[in-house]
Amino acid sequence: MEKSTISDPFKEAREGKGFGKLNDQNDLVTMVLGHKDVRKCAHNWKTFQSGGEEIGRIVIPSEVHIRETRQIPFEVDPPKHKDYRDLLDTWFKRPLEAAYQDRLYQIINDIVDEALSKKTIEVVEEFSLKLQSRALTLLLNVPSKEADLWISWGTHVFRSEDKALDSDKANILYDYIDNQLDIAIKNSKNDLYSILLASEINGKKISKEEAKGVMILTFAGGRDTVINVVTNSIAYFADHPTSLQRLRDEPEILNTAIEELIRYFSPLTQMGRVVTEDTHVCEHAIKAQSRISMCWASANRDERVFENANEVVLDRKLNPHVAFGFGTHNCLGATHTRQIMKILLTVLAHKVKSMKIINCEENIENLDEFDRKVGFKKIQIKFNKR
Repeated sequence: MEKSTISDPFKEAREGKGFGKLNDQNDLVTMVLGHKDVRKCAHNWKTFQSGGEEIGRIVIPSEVHIRETRQIPFEVDPPKHKDYRDLLDTWFKRPLEAAYQDRLYQIINDIVDEALSKKTIEVVEEFSLKLQSRALTLLLNVPSKEADLWISWGTHVFRSEDKALDSDKANILYDYIDNQLDIAIKNSKNDLYSILLASEINGKKISKEEAKGVMILTFAGGRDTVINVVTNSIAYFADHPTSLQRLRDEPEILNTAIEELIRYFSPLTQMGRVVTEDTHVCEHAIKAQSRISMCWASANRDERVFENANEVVLDRKLNPHVAFGFGTHNCLGATHTRQIMKILLTVLAHKVKSMKIINCEENIENLDEFDRKVGFKKIQIKFNKR
């Protein structure tokens, strides 16, 4: 089997009962697996809530025990959610601007050049983490040197080698954000910290705690997910050099190729919700105050929606994937991620003839009855110049 392959462990359960079960820190989660059911639950924010009283409970694994700050707008439901989104959307749409794209191109071009200059490169830490961190300085509009510190934190801000949830590591991020907000209070600049602190919602100035919630989401939500999709895409093109050639020959399929890679790899497996009333999912009874998860990775392999769902079809015509979520709480950073992928694939097609996987260590998520490969812990690759 090709090393870039991401299998579908949910198929039997999805096509059978339609759901799975996951014990998350003694808090049982019903995993919704079918594409139609996942979208239905994501749309119904009144019954399946993102806000709720317990901060961090909708994340899987739950972050109830490692943070007390609500991630905004992620853990806020309508109508307040819309107020935050209206405030943030303009900033997070900046990747569509030509000047932003030019700077992002330079970041990615330099990293690809560095990979080409080496005999081999470890793509998770030395390529994807570096790319994600440097690109984030652009999104936040902060000095590029900040990326060096973020790179030192590793691929996940809440997890370490031996802990699924590491409160000590999380506190490093929280303390860092607190300090950056304090600096912005004293000396306002044109960065996201300052923009947030100077903003109002319904005539009320945003508090430091609210700004901190936005920043935690920005750092945590787009870290390992971007790293996964970049690493997995490089592994895919290493396994499929004719696909890289196809991007050179058919640049018109670039956007559909990006959506297809994001669908296939589904860098975030699932996201939870808290149930507000007794209800049913897939004809299965769910009690109020229990949890469900919307399994994006399973929904994106649903063969009732996607023909040849377990294959990468770069020119897939219809692709209603849910890798960026669905409904009210769709991913705020989707535009940034798409631009990263667009520029990365363009540079790879222009500069790289082929890539070879030397060795790798897979990253496997244990989800009780399911084990899912989300990417790699390490993958050593040789980049060959055109």
